[in-house]
Amino acid sequence: MTVRLRGHHLLCLLTFVGEGYTPSFTRNYVGIAKRLSAGESITVVDGPDDICAPMLCEAGAHCREDSITRRDSLALAAVADVLDRSIGSGSVLVLDADRLRRLRSAFAEGRAAAACAECEWAGLCRSVADGGFGNALVHAAEDPSLLREEL
Repeated sequence: MTVRLRGHHLLCLLTFVGEGYTPSFTRNYVGIAKRLSAGESITVVDGPDDICAPMLCEAGAHCREDSITRRDSLALAAVADVLDRSIGSGSVLVLDADRLRRLRSAFAEGRAAAACAECEWAGLCRSVADGGFGNALVHAAEDPSLLREEL
């Protein structure tokens, strides 16, 4: 299996501590955090993804707004720069310990947070980063056999 994620969710997962828009959104995201922590791969997609899924049936869901699409583009550029590789729709990666450390370091230093500038969660994410990501729910898989090379 693979987790389908849009660009800006590659940054959101760095600081996710179990808070979200609705209870169903949060439950879903916690499940995704567990899957990523177990070493499941990520496939980058354009538009709504597995994290967005619980919100798509709600009136006024922001998942398809132009501002969110712009956030995705900024986030993909930042992640590509940090990981020193091209990343776009269809890219596949696994968050091993090195990638997660590099992304979190860049986020904490502000090098990967431009996409977050207008996000309503930016304050929470900044406090998680300032606290050393200790409460974040996504961790690198501890069993090396779970980690696969990128496809």
